[in-house]
Amino acid sequence: MPTSTVTSKGQTTIPKEIRDRLHLQAGDRLEFVVDEDGRVLVLPATVDAAELAGVLKPPPRPVSVEAMNQAIRKRGGRR
Repeated sequence: MPTSTVTSKGQTTIPKEIRDRLHLQAGDRLEFVVDEDGRVLVLPATVDAAELAGVLKPPPRPVSVEAMNQAIRKRGGRR
């Protein structure tokens, strides 16, 4: 089990095995979560942009002014 020592300034070095497993690189941020049993979970807070692919809906297709006017005329006064 990897271990680390806390310095007098509260700093520590994350063991390489853990950095590799979490895919951490210099500058990445970490999130510390304390669960109900008092255990501390360390989670990467930095998300790779590639992991976000597909999260958002694609933007709507552009519509011409003529197409907008046509849709308005088609609906008329209906609500």
